[in-house]
Amino acid sequence: MIQTILLKNRPEGKPTLSDFEFITEEHNLTIHTGEILLETIHVSVDPYLRGRMSDAKSYIPPFELNKPLQSGVIAKVIDSKNDNFKVGEFVSGMLDWKTKQVSTGEGLIKVDSNKAPLSAYLGILGMTGLTAYTGLTQIGKPVAGETLVVSGAAGAVGSVVGQIGKILGLRVVGIAGTDEKIDLLKSKFGFDAGINYNTSTDIKTDIAKAAPNGVDIYFDNIGGPISDAILFNINKFARIINCGAISVYNDTELPKSISVQPFLVKNSALMQGFIVSNYADKFPEAMNHLASWLAEEKLTYTETIVEGFDNIPKAFIDLFEGKNKGKMIVKI
Repeated sequence: MIQTILLKNRPEGKPTLSDFEFITEEHNLTIHTGEILLETIHVSVDPYLRGRMSDAKSYIPPFELNKPLQSGVIAKVIDSKNDNFKVGEFVSGMLDWKTKQVSTGEGLIKVDSNKAPLSAYLGILGMTGLTAYTGLTQIGKPVAGETLVVSGAAGAVGSVVGQIGKILGLRVVGIAGTDEKIDLLKSKFGFDAGINYNTSTDIKTDIAKAAPNGVDIYFDNIGGPISDAILFNINKFARIINCGAISVYNDTELPKSISVQPFLVKNSALMQGFIVSNYADKFPEAMNHLASWLAEEKLTYTETIVEGFDNIPKAFIDLFEGKNKGKMIVKI
């Protein structure tokens, strides 16, 4: 028996459970020469998937209606007619939201459960870690002694960015939505200061207090008014890294923001968006650093694990309510 999750509707605003459809097929999958049969172990849910649910131009094609959704998945090889993959091995890749599926192996990477927990390959040793490392180093170009501010700091990418910043000698300020998350940033991830945007009455002033020497690098995961407030605090030659904008992904109208150009011009500042695949040539370097830092316990991570295939859509929706600490993963 195979379970699959399809995109039933294109959401207007925040997705709801009614936008997804579960189907169950009672048949055995057969594989042919060159193919492998996979059983899903872990599924990653990420904010960027919201963009793929809309039929709009983006850096990646939209999901098709009445077809399976996809994301990062860890799967176990349970049958193989492909010489490159053996039964019992684990792989990581972009796969359908299915309990079992057939693959040619193209685009899949073998992962070793003896070196790190399997879920880590969807997070700190996967796209999450690569995004944090490449965005900060390639656009942020950090210099020891500078100040880095991270929004969405208790999330999967943000928590890694802050830690890398500390390793590279930066003062790191994190912005998150609860006091519990702020405590986590400072106690577990080593951030120097934190700002709870939900209790702040003047975010612009609070940023100035937390970053008394100004902001040299801003790693933006959320967009919206908080990112506007950062602009009032940037230093000359500041670098603003646009990684995500979760605060506006579900908006049904164009968001109203201040004009960024005067801030960029008067500070000779850089603002650049990116997707992790832009820096594919840096992945080996990134993986070497991430794995080494993890082994040396200079880097740590937090996961929010949700149990059950049926809970994949709910876990995804919960991202937009900030219910995750670190990487949100569904364990099947």
